[in-house]
Amino acid sequence: MEEQDLYAALLHELKNNVVLLTLTMDTIPRTGDSEHDGPLDDARLIGQRVSERLLQALFLYKSEQGGVTLNAIDAYSPADLVEEIAHQARSLHKQLEVRVSIDESVPPIWFFDRNMLEMALLNAVHNSIHYARHQIGIGITVRDDKLVFSVRDDSDGYPPHIIEAVREGRTLQSSGTGLGLRFARLIAEAHSNEGRIGELHLHNDAGAVFEISVP
Repeated sequence: MEEQDLYAALLHELKNNVVLLTLTMDTIPRTGDSEHDGPLDDARLIGQRVSERLLQALFLYKSEQGGVTLNAIDAYSPADLVEEIAHQARSLHKQLEVRVSIDESVPPIWFFDRNMLEMALLNAVHNSIHYARHQIGIGITVRDDKLVFSVRDDSDGYPPHIIEAVREGRTLQSSGTGLGLRFARLIAEAHSNEGRIGELHLHNDAGAVFEISVP
């Protein structure tokens, strides 16, 4: 087996094992006791984040080998995706309020790669769960003929150097945030329509705001 194939196979195996571990933790019932439920929520969130990191690393590795191509672009309901992500966020952290906002401009159907967008948005949600004080918001609107998904929280917001790096298209070196944002940017830019491509934007507005748009 070539070294590249071994690297990909190892990532697959690690990812599958972490997924199994997370599924096992999901079978542990909550008791209503914060000393039990709090650490359980933290462990489940860590499992989700590790699984995401492995998936992102595998995707980025493949993109470096042959570029990014999306094979699952189809007609999906943006509202259904947002509601599903909100449901997952609520299941991961019971103490945080999760708000959903779907603008009336959003059509019932849009063409995008649902699985890849879900991965990018869940990474942003898990980030927000980690830093939010009391609540996170998951929203969707249409702006400049692009479908814009957003994840916001009431944390201290993104550090200026991260916002600036994303604005300039530079690669962040931090292993966690940098990998997730690089992945999200690749997913956004892999969506194109009539010469227009998707975008990733970060800014602060009473907390951190993550936006990914697809044309």
